[in-house]
Amino acid sequence: MTQTTFGPTPHHDSGPAETAASARGLCRTYGRGDATVHALRGVDLDLPDGRFTAIMGASGSGKSTLMHCLAGLDTPTEGRVSVGGVELHSLDDTALTVFRRDHIGFVFQSYNLLPMLDARQNILLPLDLAGRSVDTGRFDLVVDTMGIRDRLGHRPHQLSGGQQQRVAIARAVIAQPDIVFADEPTGNLDSEASAEVLGFLRRSVRELGQTVVMVTHELDAAAYADDVVVLADGVVREHLVEPGTDRLVAALRGEAAVR
Repeated sequence: MTQTTFGPTPHHDSGPAETAASARGLCRTYGRGDATVHALRGVDLDLPDGRFTAIMGASGSGKSTLMHCLAGLDTPTEGRVSVGGVELHSLDDTALTVFRRDHIGFVFQSYNLLPMLDARQNILLPLDLAGRSVDTGRFDLVVDTMGIRDRLGHRPHQLSGGQQQRVAIARAVIAQPDIVFADEPTGNLDSEASAEVLGFLRRSVRELGQTVVMVTHELDAAAYADDVVVLADGVVREHLVEPGTDRLVAALRGEAAVR
């Protein structure tokens, strides 16, 4: 029997995917003594290039900590992280800041748009900070893919939540980073706006060739991803490629594999 695919229109590659980011023996511990918390416990993970990966797990499973370590926002207690072939532990604080600016994009639940700038200026901010010129072809492609051309002159307070998040996605992908991390990007949105934003994240992968890694606790959001990494108690329980609904639910529950 053919398994029902989980989520809209799965993406298939013509060959094996390259790795956008990887972790080896990743551990992150907070506190000491009886107050010690082991957020990550020896995570080994390869995130494929040019695909949409969702990281899922219960509260406290380590999914946000994993994203922060992969993105260079937090330093692992043990282990290594590489992004675009660069070992993050080899970079000092200044070099790491520059690397994040040039090679990593971020989309957050709270949008993080600057209120004094209009949508166009917010989108171009990473290029301005890096002193890079604007590729007008890339800008036009991103703006049209995100469907926000008629909102470029508007400031954040003049935009709906969904429109603000689409501007935030455009800002994250404009510089063609190696990878974009999205942390609960639909957490502040209603169901209609959530579906819209997730669809645009998926379009950034399909049409812009972007690699996206999204932390989420929502099954509906994971439905838009190509791959799903399931964490439990700081370890990777499953790394699923285009899972069916039953397979993903079973992995989240910690049940035996559904074949």
